[in-house]
Amino acid sequence: MTKKLQNIVLVDDNETTSFLNNRLLNRLAIAEQVRTFTRAEEAYEFLWGNGRQPSDAADHLPELVFVDLKMPGMDGFEFLKQYDSLPPEVKSKTVMAVLTTSMHAADTARVSQFKDVEYLTKPLTEEKMQKLLTKRFSLS
Repeated sequence: MTKKLQNIVLVDDNETTSFLNNRLLNRLAIAEQVRTFTRAEEAYEFLWGNGRQPSDAADHLPELVFVDLKMPGMDGFEFLKQYDSLPPEVKSKTVMAVLTTSMHAADTARVSQFKDVEYLTKPLTEEKMQKLLTKRFSLS
């Protein structure tokens, strides 16, 4: 693959999962930078908080964000809700993907209410990553 994404963000309270996902992404060499957050509040604040304008955040706006659904504090659903309220020009710069162990119909239905959010089940694999890159970034 020649073209790389600039930034990928992983939001998951399970540090082992984040570590393994980070290793996979680094091994695949698909991003210049991978940032991990164990708390959704911190990730959201870092990415879009304080009324930050896209021009201010251009250096760290991710092209791809993976968020777990089940987390203490702000969970993945609340993170998606906050993300959904961002201006369209901000959302258009980022692909949002849920990465969860849940295959529960209620969870998939709740996520499907958010436009253009991908739903992947753990574990993240090279195959799932390639499908996502091909589908959303025309990378393969």
